[in-house]
Amino acid sequence: MDVTPYLKVENAALILLEAAARHGDLSRFMLPTSEVPRGNNYSGFAPLSWLAHGKQVAAVWRMLRDFGLARGERAAVFGHNRVEWMAAALGVQAAGGVCVPIYPASTAPQAAYILNHSDARVVFVDSVELLGRLLDQAEELGTVERVQLIDPDLSLDVARDQLASRLEQPSARALLERTAPWNDLLSAMGDTEVELATRSAASVPVTAPGMMLYTSGTTGHPKGVPLTHENLGINWRDWFVNNAPRLPEDGVDLLWLPMSHIFGYGETIIGNRLGFLSYLTDPKTVLDLMPRIRPNVFMSVPVYWERLAASVIELADEAARAKRLQAVTGGRLQFCLSGGAGLKRQVKEQFLSAGILIIEGYGLTECSPTLTLNRPDDFDFESVGKPLPSVELKLDDDGEILAKGPSIFGGYHKNPEATAEAFDSEGWFKTGDLGRFTERGFLQIIGRKKEILVTAGGKNVAPGNIEKLFADDPLFEHAVAYGDAKKYIVLGVWPNQEELEARTKASGRSAEELIQSRIEAANHDLARFEQIKRFKLMAPSLSVDDGMLTTTLKLRRKAVYERFRDAFEGLYE
Repeated sequence: MDVTPYLKVENAALILLEAAARHGDLSRFMLPTSEVPRGNNYSGFAPLSWLAHGKQVAAVWRMLRDFGLARGERAAVFGHNRVEWMAAALGVQAAGGVCVPIYPASTAPQAAYILNHSDARVVFVDSVELLGRLLDQAEELGTVERVQLIDPDLSLDVARDQLASRLEQPSARALLERTAPWNDLLSAMGDTEVELATRSAASVPVTAPGMMLYTSGTTGHPKGVPLTHENLGINWRDWFVNNAPRLPEDGVDLLWLPMSHIFGYGETIIGNRLGFLSYLTDPKTVLDLMPRIRPNVFMSVPVYWERLAASVIELADEAARAKRLQAVTGGRLQFCLSGGAGLKRQVKEQFLSAGILIIEGYGLTECSPTLTLNRPDDFDFESVGKPLPSVELKLDDDGEILAKGPSIFGGYHKNPEATAEAFDSEGWFKTGDLGRFTERGFLQIIGRKKEILVTAGGKNVAPGNIEKLFADDPLFEHAVAYGDAKKYIVLGVWPNQEELEARTKASGRSAEELIQSRIEAANHDLARFEQIKRFKLMAPSLSVDDGMLTTTLKLRRKAVYERFRDAFEGLYE
């Protein structure tokens, strides 16, 4: 694809509104319907045009203008993926405000913390369940002046009936009184709002903040990461240049990554820029839909690529596996991206043997987010690629990856201490990741600086490198390495109980024997000092609700170590 027309740095709201004017009644999204399947006549999706989506964005802009949201003020979006989520985010940006996404998995106190810390005046909510969480924390929401529902099918009467038990407190009733239904926004639309919203978006400086995402972190409260339109726009520009050889002219993607995460948000804006037709789906159905929708673009976290690869592994013949992979993915994949965590080389090679190249990169929210990418014509499967054109990288003396460039954020919101800690004296951002460069200039990630285990023998061990060996094994939900200041490394195993029981029954082997066999196989890929000497099956499962996982399902290592310390220490007795 010739990406030259898409290299201007603009804010995301303006990108969408101008595209809506160009594309008009052409379809931008395909939205899932509740239609009952009826043979070959079942489509399961209904189109939403570019112009209709542009009107949604303009309706939000108009409401915020009338409400009095000043430029630079924050408005949060607390909801699951839906086009109204994106309309809310872009409407905030068109008004010159800062959009603050809140993960829908956030607990009531977590959501309240973000709303208060960000000083959000408005919060968009998409369901009775999430509205209920806000009502539970109504006494604490000192800055929220308006709650805006974004589900067209959710009325205030329904919300009031379903949340009656939570309205006993005066603060909860007062918050509900400041809540407005989505359909009121659209019914108040005039004929000129799209044009006026476009003018407003065009007047917002690219140097102004447009998003503030909260990094979940592994300890303490999350930190607010303000990103300017320029931060994001330059990163998208680099992304287009890097991936141009593989980008299709008529992109069709399955949009399922969370919009509240910069990966899913970025995919949506890239689709707006390049004119994608996006089928809105969810984590449970996305893989089943691939052979029917036949996308030519697919962006995902590693586990879904691994599931696709695992679905053909039982086929002994390489040609048969390749044919099967083409079938289960729809046979049209042209651009494929994996992010969020490392993808095993074996999986990438399996897809490449079927003619499907998966591009992998590396980044952080603070970097808008991408720092490196492999390229369609220059890749190394043992790496996360080379730095993007606008990014400078170097390694500190201890191997920590340091970054500079116009896509790097300027500092954490209301947290000067964390900001000072995040940058060195020369202004390099400290990623916290340890890396090394190959002779060809590709970056390899070898661990997290703060998570390094130093054994009693003085050896540095990156627990993540051990744990990723079990990431795509169906017997494991989680594997956690332990052994700081110890003579050897041990492993806590949280098994997939259903899969483990099925395997033990089929094989006649015990659960411990099956897990031990997996560990012995993994030890072949580890240095002697990294090898796992003992393990223990752990319970209960790790979850977001119990504080063991972040809202993006990353391990809270310190919390896990503290909760299960006795079990880990028992492996040294």
